[in-house]
Amino acid sequence: MASRKPVFINCPFDLDYTPLFQAIVFAVLKCGYQPRCALEVIDSGGTRIAKIEAIIEECPLGIHDISRTELDIANRLPRFNMPLELGLFLGAKRFGDATQKRKRCLVLDTEQYRYQKFMSDIAGQDIEGHAGDPEMLIGKVRSFLNNAKRGAPLPSGAAVFEAYQRFQDELPSICAKLEIEPDRLEFKDLVWVVGEWVNVG
Repeated sequence: MASRKPVFINCPFDLDYTPLFQAIVFAVLKCGYQPRCALEVIDSGGTRIAKIEAIIEECPLGIHDISRTELDIANRLPRFNMPLELGLFLGAKRFGDATQKRKRCLVLDTEQYRYQKFMSDIAGQDIEGHAGDPEMLIGKVRSFLNNAKRGAPLPSGAAVFEAYQRFQDELPSICAKLEIEPDRLEFKDLVWVVGEWVNVG
């Protein structure tokens, strides 16, 4: 998969978002791209932000879901990681060299115009709504990646979602053979499992 064009995924990593995160990773791989995100590097020898900056630098495409605006139950504060990473990506596009200026991104929220209430500075950009629905989300990701490529079109969003449903049905048995828990897949495990399934299926 080293030859696949990398796509930076910036989204919530909590349990509630897991079905949507898995849907994004599946769609990216099924469409012939390589998913990258902050979860891929476990290394106490460097700062998290430096790792994220390095990944962003290497990715010409980015998928950013800024939908997680709820207050954390423990401290009653929102999570700002997603807007921060979107800002880094847009900053690289705006101030980077010629390669960085060619970056393209998909910005997602649960509703198309909801972002205007909490991040109005990005008004004027095309924000896509997914309503928390994996099928709708996969369709948005497929359209973005299809638009970013040259040559023959990618399989339709409906076709990618149908494949995703088959993958989800088979995931428990796949994980049982690997002796890993399907609801606790680490990012590296998820990418490997989906990649193998996509190549076979």
